[in-house]
Amino acid sequence: MSLSASKRASVAIIAIAQLMAMALWFSASAVVPQLVAEFRLSGFMQSALTSGVQLGFVAGCLASAFLSLADRLELRRLFAASALLGAGANALLLVVDPASAWMPALRFVTGVAMAGVYPVGMKLASTWAKGDMGLMVGILVGALTLGSASPHLFNAYAGVDWRVPVAAASVSALAAALLIGRAGVGPNLAPAPRFDPSAVLVAWRDVPLRLANLGYLGHMWELYAMWAWIGVFLQASFALTLPAEVAPTYAKLAAFATIASGAIGSIGAGVLADRLGRTTLTIVAMAVSGSCAAGVGVLFGGPPAVLVAVCVVWGVSIVADSAQFSASIAELADRSRVGTMLTLQTALGFTLTLATIHLMPSLVEALTWRYAFVPLAIGPAVGVLAMARLRAHPRSVALAGGRR
Repeated sequence: MSLSASKRASVAIIAIAQLMAMALWFSASAVVPQLVAEFRLSGFMQSALTSGVQLGFVAGCLASAFLSLADRLELRRLFAASALLGAGANALLLVVDPASAWMPALRFVTGVAMAGVYPVGMKLASTWAKGDMGLMVGILVGALTLGSASPHLFNAYAGVDWRVPVAAASVSALAAALLIGRAGVGPNLAPAPRFDPSAVLVAWRDVPLRLANLGYLGHMWELYAMWAWIGVFLQASFALTLPAEVAPTYAKLAAFATIASGAIGSIGAGVLADRLGRTTLTIVAMAVSGSCAAGVGVLFGGPPAVLVAVCVVWGVSIVADSAQFSASIAELADRSRVGTMLTLQTALGFTLTLATIHLMPSLVEALTWRYAFVPLAIGPAVGVLAMARLRAHPRSVALAGGRR
C-alpha cells in the first residue's frame, strides 16, 4: 500500500474510532429527560452527568501530561485501553442508582478515559500530517462532534428506555477499542515536549498567549453548556408545539442535528483557516454563535422548523473556531513550551465549562428557557474582543503563515 493510501486509510480509521469512542461523553446527558421523569433528579445531578466527565477529562489530561503517557506507551494501545475503561465505566451506569453519588463518580472515570482517547487520537492523526494540519485537526474535531451527538440519535430510537442509548454508547466505544489497532502510525511521530509547570505563568504574562487563551475560554464558556442542555431545551419547546406522541422523538433528532452539524463547521474551518487567517475565522464564528445564544430563546415555543434552523446554525458556528485556538497557541508559544501551553489551555477551558453547565438549571428557573441561554453569549463576546486585539498585535504575523 502506498504512503498516500496508507494515510487515507489510517486517518479514516482514527476518525471513525474516535467518533465511536466519543459517544461516551454525552451518553448520560442525552437521556436527562427520561432520568428526571423516572428518578426525579435534582438540577445539580442533571448537570453532574456532564460536569463529571469534564472534571475527569481535566484530571486525566494533567495526569497524562505529568506522566508523559503518550510518549511512554504505544499510542494505539493507550487509545484502546482508554476506550475500554470508558466503556466499562459507562456500562456500570446501568446497574447503579441514577440518583446516587455513583452516577457522577462513574462519569468522572469516563472523563479520565476520554483523556486517553481525544488527545491521543489527535496525536495519532498528526503523525500523518504534511502541509494539511488544519484539515487533519478539522477532521478529528468533526469526529469528536459527531461522536458527542450520537447519543441523541441512539436515544431517538430507544423509546422511553434510557438504558438503550447508554448501552449503545458502551458498545460503540468497545468497537472503537477493537478498530484502532488497524490504524497505522505515520512517519512524523515525535515525542511531545515535557509538561513544565514552571512555565504556567508565561501563559498570562505573554500578551499574545493570554489573548489566545481568553478567546478559547470565551469559546468554552458557551460550547459545552449548549451541548449539554440543547436537548432538554428542544424537548421543552417541542412539547408546547407538537403532538405529545412525536415531540420527544423529534426533539432528540433535532438535538442530534444541532450538535452533529458542528462537524461541517469543524472541517470547513480547518480548510478555511489557513486561507482567511485564524483571528478572522474565530471572530466571525464567535459573532455568529454568540448571536444565536442571545436570540435562540425568542423562538422557544415557536415554529419547530425555524427553531431547528437557528439551532443548526448555532451548532455549525459554535464548533467552527474550536481547533484554531490550539493552532494559535502552537504558533505563538516557544517551541519548548508548546506542550505545556496546550495542556494548560485544555485544563483551563474544561474547568470553566463546569461553571456554565451547572449554572444552566438556575438560569432556566430564574429566566425561563426564553432567556436562559443569553448569558452564554458573554463568552463569545469576550472571545471576539480578545481575538481582535490579538489580530492587532505585531506577533500575530506568526499565525497561519502571516494571514493572522
